[in-house]
Amino acid sequence: MPAHRTATVTSAAGPTTTAGPTRRQVLVTGGVVVAAAAVTAACGSSGGGGTLSTSDVPVGGGVVLQDKQVVVTQPTQGTFKAFTAVCTHAGCIVTDVSNGTITCPCHMGQFSATDGSVQGGPPPAPLATVQITVSGTTITLA
Repeated sequence: MPAHRTATVTSAAGPTTTAGPTRRQVLVTGGVVVAAAAVTAACGSSGGGGTLSTSDVPVGGGVVLQDKQVVVTQPTQGTFKAFTAVCTHAGCIVTDVSNGTITCPCHMGQFSATDGSVQGGPPPAPLATVQITVSGTTITLA
């Protein structure tokens, strides 16, 4: 959590000192809390692996589980795949899955959401496959 800062405001009546977080600190902290809650809701803990609902993974897209460093995709209706989310180029974590492509933001590396193969950019190798189990509407990381 950011440290509190002291601000001095000068008005016609003279300087006034106030303590407390700035508006920017409050907004940034709130955004971090919301993002952390979204990741926590998408991936619970189950025996060391993660779980995810099939409804959380859009067809043609996917979900990046940053805390597990895994990306889960649904290339076609009812087909789920998982890969390491660590780009093979510079070790950045991929952040986007859309239109059948997994994208790394660092140098715009692109991988197939179907098999993890390199589709563009500088990555020298495909994303490694991660084992998952799909049971009903639950996806469990191995």
